[in-house]
Amino acid sequence: MIGPAASPGDGPDGSAAWLKPPAVLRTLIVGSGGAVRTLARDLRDNEQHGLLPVAVLDDVDHAEGTDGADGLTRLPHVIAEHAADAVVLAIPGLPTHRFHALARAVVRAGAVVRYLPWFAAALPREATGADLRPLDIRALVEGPEPPTASPEVKEIVTGKRVLVTGAAGALGSELCRQLHAFDPGALFLLDSDAQALRELRADVWGEELTTDLHDRDETADAFGRIKPEVVFHAAGLRQGPVLERRPSLGVKANVLSTDHLVHAAVRHGTERFLRISTDADPASMLGASHRVAEAVVLGATHKTGKKPAKHAKPSKHAVEPVFATVRIGDVLEARGSLLTALADQIRTGGPVTVTHPNATRSFATAEEAVALALEAGRMAAGGELYTLDLAEPMLITEVITRFTQQYKLPEVPIRYVGAGLSLSESPAPAGRTPTAHPQIFALPAATGPAEYARLPERLDKLYRAAAKNRDPKVRQMLAKMAAVRQPSAPPASDA
Repeated sequence: MIGPAASPGDGPDGSAAWLKPPAVLRTLIVGSGGAVRTLARDLRDNEQHGLLPVAVLDDVDHAEGTDGADGLTRLPHVIAEHAADAVVLAIPGLPTHRFHALARAVVRAGAVVRYLPWFAAALPREATGADLRPLDIRALVEGPEPPTASPEVKEIVTGKRVLVTGAAGALGSELCRQLHAFDPGALFLLDSDAQALRELRADVWGEELTTDLHDRDETADAFGRIKPEVVFHAAGLRQGPVLERRPSLGVKANVLSTDHLVHAAVRHGTERFLRISTDADPASMLGASHRVAEAVVLGATHKTGKKPAKHAKPSKHAVEPVFATVRIGDVLEARGSLLTALADQIRTGGPVTVTHPNATRSFATAEEAVALALEAGRMAAGGELYTLDLAEPMLITEVITRFTQQYKLPEVPIRYVGAGLSLSESPAPAGRTPTAHPQIFALPAATGPAEYARLPERLDKLYRAAAKNRDPKVRQMLAKMAAVRQPSAPPASDA
């Protein structure tokens, strides 16, 4: 039977581990062929996965295109027949609408779901239990067919020394999993949470680092030891309400740490550096800190003397270091996302606060966002600022309804706070231009060459104010550097 429900937000990254199953789950695998047999054998031989295969439901009829009368229609009956606690959907190419339908059927039958992610179909090896993901997040949103990183990503990863910062978080851990599939020469996992890094090592081989990115010398020393050729910078502080109260924290975690990494990358010959940002709305302190951090990354292009590219073009042999940044929007599993805020509000008894009954937001899972971030990193030639186009916006109230139903939570009251935000809380940025990838767009940099020249002096003043925790002064400086008006008051809700 399903284990007791845990409080929302109990996961190691504060987000996705909302159901606490028993130590070993009786597991039904849905799929066909040798890959399923290999997966079943791995689950049976490796108890750490916590999944004991008890049956396999062949999906061959579905794979041939029939609909309705195929073997998968028997799924709820097979779950009951074998008293299955969990169902593994081992069909990476399953159409999105079918995926959602099966997920809902499994949940209604009283089982939890694990699935092979979409990029698994491109892996040059058989799937194993370490590749499985908990499904629960994905069923909350509708969208187009999920993106996958193309095989060409291997051009910038295979055989390279790759560093991932924020490796233990929702984004960083997914980055490590997908990068591992492209066979890097060495994979370095950097995070301040040593315990979470050890847990990540159970899924992904790599060398653990606990470098303090706030310390410039310590960061430079780490680069000198590991000499990373490729850096994916996913670390950062993304809790909007926290940064509205303490913008100095945003400067230290988002701007200063990025500056130290960029400086070390330039000094030690890093070939490719991609910063991953989840929010860049300059009307908030969170967004403003990310805007300034973007300027730090893009400014490195000017330091190396390379002209910024107009838009993305694949580059197989970069002769100059490539610095770029990509905004990936609201990631469901990440700290500071709408769902973590929602979980926190539900755990404290509500009400859930929303700006307006018709407010919408676009979402991405970590898996989708990382696949496109890798693609953007491959495409970058230097100086690009990217944004992603994922799912159609959804009503936030609909997300709340699905959330409570999926996790068998009581209906929660909703309070509309009218914080002055637009109804579309994730509108398409102005001035974006298409690239070779239909879901990746290039944005014009908000900072011009003259501003880049002044950037070091302005950053020095900002860092001094933040070091003394002079939050009112930091708020003013961030707003000015992000080239936007200073918000009159902190938002009433991040939902």
